[in-house]
Amino acid sequence: MTVKPLGDRVVIKNVEAEETTKSGLILTSAAKEKPQMAQVIAVGPGGNVDGKEIAMQVEVGQKVIYSKYAGTEVKIDGDELIIVRQSDILAIVE
Repeated sequence: MTVKPLGDRVVIKNVEAEETTKSGLILTSAAKEKPQMAQVIAVGPGGNVDGKEIAMQVEVGQKVIYSKYAGTEVKIDGDELIIVRQSDILAIVE
């Protein structure tokens, strides 16, 4: 199944969190922070959204940093995805 976002929405998938600290301690799943870095899976067309012209600045395959509590989490075909507005994406990681 494919997901095609509408308007200025972007579908992202979290990048796995570190399993160990820099000093070598292994983290349990409860101690891990929710990662804020994700990979872009799909990008909406942009266009006229809420009366403003929106040009999409992210592309499929890029790694991005997004707001901590942004988006809607969905599970599709066993993958946990997040649908966010482009304005919730803070930076592109190069």
